Amino acid sequence: MPQMGVSVAEGTVVEWRKQPGDWVQADETICEISTDKIDTEVPAPAGGRLVEVLVAVGTTVDVGVTLARIATDARPGEPHSSENERPVAPAAAGPPPPPVRPTAAVAPATLPAPAPARGAGGSAAKRYSPVVQRIADEHGVDLDEVQGTGRDGRVQKKDVMAVVAARADAAGAGAAPASTDGEAPEPMLHIESPYRPGAGASADGPYTPPEGRPLSRMRQAIGVHMKQSQMTAATCTTWIEVDVSRVEVARKKLAITALPLIARCTIGALVEFPLLNAWLEDDVHTVHEQVNLGIAVALGEDGLIVPVVRGAQDLSPEGLSRRIRDLARRARSRELSPDDVHGATFTITNPGQFGSMMATPVIAQPQVAILDVEAIVKRPVVVTDQFGDDAIAIRPMVILGLSWDHRALDGALAARFLASVKQRVESYEL
Repeated sequence: MPQMGVSVAEGTVVEWRKQPGDWVQADETICEISTDKIDTEVPAPAGGRLVEVLVAVGTTVDVGVTLARIATDARPGEPHSSENERPVAPAAAGPPPPPVRPTAAVAPATLPAPAPARGAGGSAAKRYSPVVQRIADEHGVDLDEVQGTGRDGRVQKKDVMAVVAARADAAGAGAAPASTDGEAPEPMLHIESPYRPGAGASADGPYTPPEGRPLSRMRQAIGVHMKQSQMTAATCTTWIEVDVSRVEVARKKLAITALPLIARCTIGALVEFPLLNAWLEDDVHTVHEQVNLGIAVALGEDGLIVPVVRGAQDLSPEGLSRRIRDLARRARSRELSPDDVHGATFTITNPGQFGSMMATPVIAQPQVAILDVEAIVKRPVVVTDQFGDDAIAIRPMVILGLSWDHRALDGALAARFLASVKQRVESYEL
């Protein structure tokens, strides 16, 4: 099961394009999988004959579990026999070759027989992703009655949430009945509130907290990766304050957001200081010439994912804007491919769009740095005119935070990098 971003912990096989005994070419689609963030086709890692399928359709397994085995020493047209294979007639007469064997001996995973997914009402249904099933169970939604808007009519999270919202609207329309005995009517509660009438003790009794529940697999995966990064990297964070007046003018002229303009300035600084456009794996520091820029995309309750803008050094601000918008759209509609989320050499995260002022981002391993772009806020600052006189003026300001790995970098280099970004932003011209 391939890794589809740091916060994806599991995937579900939804279709096998090949069956045991079939010949497959390298990079040919062998199966389709669905995760909480991505529905994608899985390419064969090598050419050969598919000799064994280890994970049945509808089965959900962890990232890293072997899905199937391919005999890479097989040849097209050769006869083969195995209890897991479909017999194929030999290409020509003559003594049969020895039985086909996989080049890698990996013990098959012991998996339970898959059961059909069921709606909340218990009837047999199509296959659903774990997050869809969880939300349906929580809100008592019968998935058999939900109209799916995904590929081939697949029910997605937004479809279930639309049903939940419709129920809430209907409950709100039927306002609480007026009291007939002079008492106030019972208050209506939000559908997602953990509190229910009578759930706790009386007003005179002790408070009874709601029952907790385990973290989702996705939140657990995010936690594992973030904690691993903190334990691996010697993380330090350096901040710098930047006047984005020129960027604000430019973004209005280009009808884009400030992010691709700040990203363009950051890419220029990475070219100037290539040691930050790098990976550190154990004691190996790999510096990249090409800037593959990761852009963190928030998915609400589904966590986050970091698709990659490849060859970002060759893109204009308008080109960066188009690529970022496209990746964000496909991330939120679960249309990213595995290649879209792998190979970033430097990452930008943009929590400032939600109004935050300062943060300490966690480095995405094996990268050596990550840039945090905070909210752009107008406030009074001291400015110096061309005659050297100081004055107080209102300027749009932003705080940029760079988390960097002290194993690979030093504070002076991190500060020089941020100073370069600042100079490029504050002197930006179209």
